[in-house]
Amino acid sequence: MNSFVKAEAVFEGGGIRGIGTVGALKSFEEHNYIWQRAAGTSVGAIIAALVMAGYKAEELEKILSEMDFIKFLDKDSVNRIPVVGAALGIFRDKGICSGDYFENWIKELLEKKGIINFKDIMEKGESKLKVIASDITLKRKVVLPDDLVDYGEDPGEFSVAKAVRMSISIPLYFKPVEFKYKDGVSYMVDGGVTCNYPIDIFDMDNIKIPIIGFKFKAKEKDESLTSKGKNDPMSFLFDIASTMSEYSIYKELSARDAARTVFIPVEGVKSTEFNIAKEKSAALYTAGYYAGERFLEVWDFKDYQKRFRRKNNVKFAVNSFIGNLLNRKTP
Repeated sequence: MNSFVKAEAVFEGGGIRGIGTVGALKSFEEHNYIWQRAAGTSVGAIIAALVMAGYKAEELEKILSEMDFIKFLDKDSVNRIPVVGAALGIFRDKGICSGDYFENWIKELLEKKGIINFKDIMEKGESKLKVIASDITLKRKVVLPDDLVDYGEDPGEFSVAKAVRMSISIPLYFKPVEFKYKDGVSYMVDGGVTCNYPIDIFDMDNIKIPIIGFKFKAKEKDESLTSKGKNDPMSFLFDIASTMSEYSIYKELSARDAARTVFIPVEGVKSTEFNIAKEKSAALYTAGYYAGERFLEVWDFKDYQKRFRRKNNVKFAVNSFIGNLLNRKTP
């Protein structure tokens, strides 16, 4: 019997494309990988939370195959008004969809594994899960639960489902989370606004096990609404939101980060394609699985350490520390 391989996982945000990530996880599980910690943004936060809660890829595949993603786009009576409903929803609630259905969905899944607050997923006071959100009020990246101390909150007592809900709040599509703390109120939106692929989140530690990233790869960017001749205010706003959520997919990685990244092909699948057909969903899952297989065929952690870690570990740690200081804006 093959021995288990301990590793840590980092998942990129990308909406419905996360189906491909689950396929890649299936490949890693078949090669006896077990995840010690995980971090993610948006759909990456969903996957990271469920993996740390104890869900296996086979369970996640079943959940996804039975899921009607359109239900995530929960709208109230105002948002359902023809033609003007979406605009009214944005101006009244700062988003078309409430996000309530999603939060209840992820909360129920986590509770089935005994996970409610971050203390349920902590080890020696440290959360094994890191969720990225964006505080647009204070203009900063927020790593949950760690950064909750900056808001005067107890990290261990914070809801994991609420943290993930913050991270998936794609601007305009979902209402931002109004986060009230003792000294004020902040609006939390999709983590992709500030950091869609937090591949370096664990680099400050003395890492002795692999950190594997899961990122989406498409040959071309999605066609915008304005490129189709739609120049109304709503089309303009949605193209802004789409540009923010799609940007990091095409951002170049350093050689160090590319070497530890599984690139999942998502050609022809939009991040907001919540009405994805079952056949297309299955194809995306399969593409993710084989992306994992291709990565593992050539992955050698000892070689990776030799090429990147030994010479540059201090440099990476210093750069990450400086970057975090510059990004941080305490309430």
